Amino acid sequence: MSAELDLVREHLREHFAAAGIAAAPDVARLTFLGVEPIEVLRFGPGPDRMVHYVSVGCSRHPMGDPAQILADPLHGPRAEIVLRLRVSDSAAGLARTLAAVAAAPVVEGVVLAPDALMDLGGPLWTRQSGAVPFTAMLLGDSDIAEVALESPREPVRFFSATPITATEAAWVRLKGADAMREAWKADGVDVFDPDRRASEPR
Repeated sequence: MSAELDLVREHLREHFAAAGIAAAPDVARLTFLGVEPIEVLRFGPGPDRMVHYVSVGCSRHPMGDPAQILADPLHGPRAEIVLRLRVSDSAAGLARTLAAVAAAPVVEGVVLAPDALMDLGGPLWTRQSGAVPFTAMLLGDSDIAEVALESPREPVRFFSATPITATEAAWVRLKGADAMREAWKADGVDVFDPDRRASEPR
């Protein structure tokens, strides 16, 4: 693994230690055909009963225009994905789903950014009672500070990933990410609750 990823891991450990999560994270290491391994670190639960899943590996390479014949190895935005959930029952398959999103810049040429809609086309994970209704993720800004890298490399940013239903994803496509967030606020939806009801924006 690269020195940049070592910096990301250390930065995450310091961030969550300051948030009251001192224990070392659980680590899932996942591979996809033609893609270097992606790790998903699981921090928590913390004092607020929140569990944090964070990708490490997306920022290995800068994200760039897929139309370019040769990828720029130095210039371009770098990112990792953070997904937070309140403690509930099992979340089987969530690490693989998050790793798939983190691998999308290499596999599909996607440039991750706030308000991006990542549609997985199926349940993001399964629990003891069955598959969850969430089939997509809405990206946003995270409270984790960026990691500065040696110039000319751009810093690593962390984007939050909010699990959403197919209906909510359709609303995002129609009205935009901010309208979806306003609907959650108006409906009193706790987006960190893995057992939450779907919002029904109008």
